[in-house]
Amino acid sequence: MREMTLSTVDRLGTAAAGAEDVFHMDEDAFRLFYDRTARALWAYLSRATGDARLADDLLQETYYRFLRATAPLQDDAHRRHYLFRIATNLVRDARRRPRADALQIDDRVEHADPRQTHVVEGAAARVDVRRALARLKPRERDLLWLAYAQGSSHKEIAEALGLKTGSIKLLLFRARRRLAGLLRGHERG
Repeated sequence: MREMTLSTVDRLGTAAAGAEDVFHMDEDAFRLFYDRTARALWAYLSRATGDARLADDLLQETYYRFLRATAPLQDDAHRRHYLFRIATNLVRDARRRPRADALQIDDRVEHADPRQTHVVEGAAARVDVRRALARLKPRERDLLWLAYAQGSSHKEIAEALGLKTGSIKLLLFRARRRLAGLLRGHERG
């Protein structure tokens, strides 16, 4: 075991005391904020990762990092944007790591009951959309999800993704056009 000096003990004591002061919300305020944001945040994480279990893990990590953040947060809107910014960064980190347990959607469609054609056609359409979304760049997927699934404004999207507000309209236009091309089968990459 390493010998501890008095200065080491003092630093550890200061760090432990400071850890209690890091949280910027009391329990009731956090519970209320969590109740208002958790469902939308989980939906965003689930769509962005394509994995409900990973979305659960990232949801917990997002709130943990949010509570540990030392950034000054003025109001609920600012807190929400900051929360989505943390989540976006965690999704980016998760994309960098390979997933060993990736679920193959194609297998579910191929093993569907052929007598239920409407179910098979619906599943095939969802597979087409998922394939098209998977071929988009991560930023394009995030833009489309925040804009159309979450209903975020251009300013909110810019804050969540760390982009300039003036560029969001053009980036959304390009992402929509690329998605439409992929769904029509005109674009191959």
